[in-house]
Amino acid sequence: MLVAGTIGSRRFESDVVLNAREARRATLNGETLRSAEQLRLELQSLVFTPDRLAVVKGGPAIRRAYLDRTLGRMFPAKASLPVEYAAAVGQRNAALRRLAAGLSSRDAVGPWTETVATLGAALVEARTAAVDVLSAPFGACADRLGLHSATVDYEGEPATLAELEGRFEKDLERGVTGAGPHLHDLVLRAGDRELRSFGSQGEQRVAVLALVLAEADALAGRGGARPLVLLDDVLSELDEERRRSLAEIIASGGQTVVTSTSAGVLPAEPSQLLAVTPGTVRDA
Repeated sequence: MLVAGTIGSRRFESDVVLNAREARRATLNGETLRSAEQLRLELQSLVFTPDRLAVVKGGPAIRRAYLDRTLGRMFPAKASLPVEYAAAVGQRNAALRRLAAGLSSRDAVGPWTETVATLGAALVEARTAAVDVLSAPFGACADRLGLHSATVDYEGEPATLAELEGRFEKDLERGVTGAGPHLHDLVLRAGDRELRSFGSQGEQRVAVLALVLAEADALAGRGGARPLVLLDDVLSELDEERRRSLAEIIASGGQTVVTSTSAGVLPAEPSQLLAVTPGTVRDA
């Protein structure tokens, strides 16, 4: 699949090859990338699809994964922190299970406990910084879309070395590390209502959309090119007023692609309108 375009003032041409028998391959401006995933870092894009409601409706693990992707885009130098931390927790858990089975000694757990505490503190700091950057534009976007007094907060404190050592026997019994950022959550609220439990589906949908638009604003505000924003089937559950507000937001800058089953529901005249049918894409 060959794609060419512009992000900010930067023109690009990318080719992604999908094959059932091989790993994905990607090139950018003629250069083969180390992995297809590297394309995410080189060409930033943000996507809204209906299944993204899981960020609000789903369990904490989904929100942690979302937040870790976000911090990787905001702070590329810290993008590896979530993976490094998860690996350290996995190693500590394995060491606990070996000790419980009589195959190792407590001394083998200690270094991994220290690593988990150090990386966990760094990860919480990075996540908190990402939420701090995201918070104001999220509230502003949500308010313009009719979800008032919306907030996003990171809930959880880093597990200190003393805390991990203090709960050693409990962790040994269970074979898992029972404290740290792998158990934390990202909480979205409207006023004093937690949207996961007390928000309507429409409010949850607006919250996810506001997160996407807020991250685009935050990334642009940090001096980078505004990412490409893809909004798939975003209009179907928005009323006319919210559609107009969305049109005003996306018209303020950057490139946004909005898909819909009918051109009639578009809230404003698009810069380009394409009709997609099986096997064809044409100007409409």
